[in-house]
Amino acid sequence: MTGRAKGAGAEPPSFSALDKETACKAFKTKDPRFDGQIFVGVSSTGIYCRPVCPYKPKLENCTFFATAAEAERAGYRPCLVCRPEIAPGMAPVDAKASLARRAAKLLHERCTENISMSRLAAKLGYTDRHLRRAFMEEYRVTPLEYLQTCRLHLAKQLLTDSDLSIPRVAKAAGFGSTRRFNDVFKERYRLTPTSLRKRRGKGTAAHGTFTVRLGYRPPYRFGLLLNFFRVRALLGAEAVGDDTYARTVRVRTDKGVEVAGWIAVEDDPAKNALVVTLSESLLPVTSQVCARVRRQFDLDCDPAAVGDGIRTLDAAMPGSYVPGTRVPGCFDGFETCARAVLGQQVTLAAANKLAARIVDAYGASVEAPVEGLARAFPTASDVLALPSAEEALGTLGVIKSRSRAIVEIARLVDAGELTFDGSLPIADQLETLLAVKGIGPWSANYIAMRTMGYTDAFLETDAGIKHALPELSPAERLKLAEQWRPWRSYANISLWNALAK
Repeated sequence: MTGRAKGAGAEPPSFSALDKETACKAFKTKDPRFDGQIFVGVSSTGIYCRPVCPYKPKLENCTFFATAAEAERAGYRPCLVCRPEIAPGMAPVDAKASLARRAAKLLHERCTENISMSRLAAKLGYTDRHLRRAFMEEYRVTPLEYLQTCRLHLAKQLLTDSDLSIPRVAKAAGFGSTRRFNDVFKERYRLTPTSLRKRRGKGTAAHGTFTVRLGYRPPYRFGLLLNFFRVRALLGAEAVGDDTYARTVRVRTDKGVEVAGWIAVEDDPAKNALVVTLSESLLPVTSQVCARVRRQFDLDCDPAAVGDGIRTLDAAMPGSYVPGTRVPGCFDGFETCARAVLGQQVTLAAANKLAARIVDAYGASVEAPVEGLARAFPTASDVLALPSAEEALGTLGVIKSRSRAIVEIARLVDAGELTFDGSLPIADQLETLLAVKGIGPWSANYIAMRTMGYTDAFLETDAGIKHALPELSPAERLKLAEQWRPWRSYANISLWNALAK
């Protein structure tokens, strides 16, 4: 498991470093800070639970595990009450420091695809032998065992939260056949998909849609995230209501097939989870969509660790520290990169207008029943396919230097040199961005914070930060922010939120 980081660049303790007494206390008190970071197997029932589960077994019957995959390898099946498959994952600050955890994130996101371990290792820049060794040391299961758990968890989510047929669930979760899915599910969980479906009753999703739940650790300020997205909503591609975020979606499968649709996201604070409604057209890329939503809404954050790191923020700007604040991520990395470039040295409203023109002129049409959703922002490949792409953007009012920067970023994304899935270290990604003419430290850090889950960005030259800390020079602001490492992105967002009040 991971613990709470105590200082700049601090590595969290491994699960073995956490004494059983502390783990027992976390489970006994239902401490949400450890949700997704430890799992408990109960020998008397043969099930494993999240630490927030309302079930109260005798502690002498409990065995603690670092991951759900490890618990399943030991023969335990997931609890039907607390549902381990919707538990929040590891915080990004932990993932960036570990090859195994970067691999785990990719396995989660691409679990529905035909993943080769050698191809996965190559994507991460290592040999498959080294990856297997690192993964086993970190998680005490092989990558393939971890992948199987990811697929089963996704299938269990779809069986519980949707009315999709079992064959469609099997296919959506990455199983080659319904028979194979039934066999693995029964072997691992000691019940059939049909019996699980009967236990949960009838679903409530509207026709042509299905839903999944994605858990988080409280406190969670969903309203602050909606406020951030609302003022930046992209006309035609996003719609932000009082309590709902919706957008169009275009995602490619591992076979290069483009899938389009829409999603809507709402909060369910009673269950510490977001409820995500997807159009059925997105079923083949469910795991990718869920991973992107997790990043956009910062669901893997550990608010206790962040709170420990930025609690002194109030001394710099009274009222700016709000427990549970999240860093607003993004659903589409290239879209956010392009919008960051468009927003250089212009107002937010002006940048939004330019982005909306690009959507209207070059975005693909997407059918959606949500008012305001009609098109999707062009992909990197779409931009590169435009005849004289720089001039094409220029006709919409984008100045030449920014058109050139957007086209270069599109080239990097299309070539796999710039990614948003955690496969490349953040430091390397920042260097790639800074090498683009027209991308400076502000843009590079903003992009990394929004698209890559970078937790330690601080924009000392930003106009908003200047207003929040008016008595300090940029150098003094940067020095002040050292005390908030490795959570400076959260300090940055907190200061912006305080100004917005």
